[in-house]
Amino acid sequence: MQSKTKIQELLVSAGIRPNKSLGQHFLIDLNLMRLLLATANVTGDDIVLEAGCGTGSLTQALAEKAGAVVAVEIDTALAEIAREQLADKKNVQIINADILQKKSVINPDVIKLIMKLRKTFAGRFLLVANLPYNVASPLVINLVTGSPAADGMYVTVQKEVAERMAAKAGTKKYGTLSVLLQATGDVKIERPLPASVFWPVPKVDSAMVSFVRSSKKTERIKNIETLRRIVNLFMQQRRKMLKSIIKSSQKEFKRVQSWQQIFESCDIDSNFRPAQLSPADYVKLANALS
Repeated sequence: MQSKTKIQELLVSAGIRPNKSLGQHFLIDLNLMRLLLATANVTGDDIVLEAGCGTGSLTQALAEKAGAVVAVEIDTALAEIAREQLADKKNVQIINADILQKKSVINPDVIKLIMKLRKTFAGRFLLVANLPYNVASPLVINLVTGSPAADGMYVTVQKEVAERMAAKAGTKKYGTLSVLLQATGDVKIERPLPASVFWPVPKVDSAMVSFVRSSKKTERIKNIETLRRIVNLFMQQRRKMLKSIIKSSQKEFKRVQSWQQIFESCDIDSNFRPAQLSPADYVKLANALS
């Protein structure tokens, strides 16, 4: 792992500075980095995805524990620094690319590599990363609803994102992120992180969050894509009643002949608003639609 001084030296040697537009805020508290690793409990059978590997500080520690590490870095200069720092780590593959091809799709080169590695390593597929602020939410949602789905996520994210991940039904920050994570696993805010543990110091605080996928929960979901679609439909119009939202749902769910029957079969009041439904309610709705 690299200290603040080491990271600064590497950047100066390369003639670059942190790019705030890319969310480049390096975690420099090594004790917190060790805590993140300990919480993830990475083993030699696991495949780890790290989005935004920067200069390779966390990557070095991951490489010592994981079976394979896929480190993705959009900044070409930083990716080159990471390659130099990790030249002796044979279980690390660095991809110089945007982790998201589009907002809703993970880079296909990343997916292809992970799928290939899964044929060799029988452990978990994990996301362990100090996530760039601008990719955190879409990346997490993709790794919950896409394929391959992450078995666990151990990340540092902006405090607001962390609160949305763990928000309960009926609260202001409860939304798509909350529902999809809690419908498929267990979310926990491990600890708050002050802005001072990053360099350059961001304007907002962060938090360390863990997500563990639950087979008990996922087995109840008939079709994860249908769940994603229904949650998006309702949460995009969260201030309206359910019975009002369904009037504009004809394009999204053409085959539905009676929404009222579906609501009744799920024991859901159509006068409710989206934030009043629990993750389990959304699963029941998605299953009825499937």
